[in-house]
Amino acid sequence: MNLKQLLKKTLKDWADISGLDFCLFDSKGKLFLPAESHNAPEEDTIQAFLEEEACAKATTSIHYYKVTIGNELFYILVVWGKGTQAHTIGELAVCQIETILETTREKLDKNTFMQNLLLGNYAATDARNRAKRLRVNPTLPRAIFIVETKQARDEHALATIQNLYSSRTGNFILSTNEENIVLVKEVRETDTYASLEHTALTMVDMLNTEAMTSAWVAYGNIAKDLSELPCAYKEALTSLEVGKIFQPTQNTFGYRNLGIGHLIYQLPEDICEKFLDETFKGEKLSTIDDESLNIIRIFFENNLNLSETARNLYLHRNTLVYRIEKIEKRFGLDIRSFEDAITFKLAMMVSDYLNYQKSR
Repeated sequence: MNLKQLLKKTLKDWADISGLDFCLFDSKGKLFLPAESHNAPEEDTIQAFLEEEACAKATTSIHYYKVTIGNELFYILVVWGKGTQAHTIGELAVCQIETILETTREKLDKNTFMQNLLLGNYAATDARNRAKRLRVNPTLPRAIFIVETKQARDEHALATIQNLYSSRTGNFILSTNEENIVLVKEVRETDTYASLEHTALTMVDMLNTEAMTSAWVAYGNIAKDLSELPCAYKEALTSLEVGKIFQPTQNTFGYRNLGIGHLIYQLPEDICEKFLDETFKGEKLSTIDDESLNIIRIFFENNLNLSETARNLYLHRNTLVYRIEKIEKRFGLDIRSFEDAITFKLAMMVSDYLNYQKSR
């Protein structure tokens, strides 16, 4: 529930309890929430009240109140009703609205702080001082999860993550860009890397069942304190990017499980292209037909076991050997040999990386 929805519900509750009617103007005198059964006062009337020093005023049947925090004006509350009882109810409503604003602003301030922290916008001393002022525990261990839906991100996905994890005050749910949802999750000191994988799988399952959307979830190492969070965030970003390139059949990516793809991801593109040219001597992996490419992938998945690969592909063993020998003649690499298999596998991964970079 966003702030406007929360304020609307609050005014409706007050109206139901008191039998009075309420509306809300913003700090510029524009109607923000209309009344249920009264026409809103003219904006000129509200503007005139804004220019007065008084915090409240009343006419025969309408009461006006300025909703402020400190010296900052947020809203003008208008209450229809006569007598001191209506005035008292209006003051109580103002108090509740101010409490809601303070709570919301504190949450927004904390989220803004955490977002800037992850992006590396604070020096270490500044981060500690801000955390202390906002009452953010600097020594809690935390983990960072990045959620990216495979479709366009929608509010259902965000709401699902919020319902799962926002109840604990140590958690933060942020949006650092238009595609991703970032969860900064409080963890226990006894939690392990396997615990993070369990959390990531839980999010994937819940998004699939509750929000009806498929998603990737990536995570880094556990940050022992606030100072390690920017690094953990970069690890999670790297996990997401590398995982999508080299582990396309998976939905969760952990930083420690990136394997050799992490190394390839850090190589300059010109070095990758030179490696492919030298390995295949002008041949292109993109020219391999889908059937041959599938044979190679399954052969690797079965640890170069010819019999097991033939069984999985429903091929005769000799037919499989013939197909592999055709690949050897074309590319000069016998993937039945461990060394050549490694070279071919690396070349496939490098090709996947270059194709991904070109498609961005």
